[in-house]
Amino acid sequence: MTEAAPSRKKVIIGGAVAVIVAAAIVVVFVMPAEFGKDPTGLGKALGLSVLSEEPENIYLERGKKRVGVLAPLEGDIARPDDVYTLELGPFESGEFKYTLAEGDKMRFEWAATGPVDYDMHSHPFEGGVDLTESYSIEKAPSQSGVYTAQFSGIHGWYWQNRTTDNVTVMLKAAGPMTESTVFSKAGEYPRALVPPAASDDES
Repeated sequence: MTEAAPSRKKVIIGGAVAVIVAAAIVVVFVMPAEFGKDPTGLGKALGLSVLSEEPENIYLERGKKRVGVLAPLEGDIARPDDVYTLELGPFESGEFKYTLAEGDKMRFEWAATGPVDYDMHSHPFEGGVDLTESYSIEKAPSQSGVYTAQFSGIHGWYWQNRTTDNVTVMLKAAGPMTESTVFSKAGEYPRALVPPAASDDES
């Protein structure tokens, strides 16, 4: 005995129910968790809306409280005291910092061959990375300015290439920097400042 084929009406009703259930799942679960949209309020009740929230950046909050950290750079840096070049492969990142004393002013400009995510930040010698402050977190192909150190410590940038192409970052800086430090997958190591005449050899 063969089973009777489902009627057209049952197929339509079953399909409609499936669509309604799928839509409900999207509205109740997916939208709050992935996009922060919670039209029913159930996402918050179930704790799903927390998943879409960006965590508070305490370092940027600290940096925003400072006044007079970054000022516009007038013109360009014709005679830099240091030049640094960083090659970033697809999805690679790198970090570079200068040693500055409190109140020191550094003129800088960097440009990349493509947009990069960057975080300009610093931390004092006394207190270390726990007291890190961020002053600019953006996605851009370049940045320039006059930076005033808020404390004695190390001051610089973290760059990340989030593309499938290689990106080169070229940094020029002028000011009373005493040394620089490179942070990479190989670890942290000091780097001598490279004067303009020798900048072509820097890598």
